[in-house]
Amino acid sequence: MSKLIPQTLLSDIPDLYETEGSLNPICHVKLFTPDSCFTWYVIELSQTDVNTCYGYVQGPESELGYFTLEELESIHGPLGLTIERDLSFSPISFSQIKKDKYDNSYQK
Repeated sequence: MSKLIPQTLLSDIPDLYETEGSLNPICHVKLFTPDSCFTWYVIELSQTDVNTCYGYVQGPESELGYFTLEELESIHGPLGLTIERDLSFSPISFSQIKKDKYDNSYQK
């Protein structure tokens, strides 16, 4: 069981490959490093191992891909802080996250 995603959220996250083919999937959970520039948005989570995720990673190079909660729990940022779940985050479409990132990147 992961400390990053509580049991109460598990049933809301689709299983791996469940949204395959969707052009605009929902990002259900936001994880981030408080002392770095990385953010992980969970789109799918394996119901088998409750560890393997598919989602969107924002950083210097942003991409869709697979990551594990176990791996994220082992990461410490430059100040030694661990990855946290954004408690104020509400599920949002992937296109809205991409739009927000673009809008925030080019604000004057």
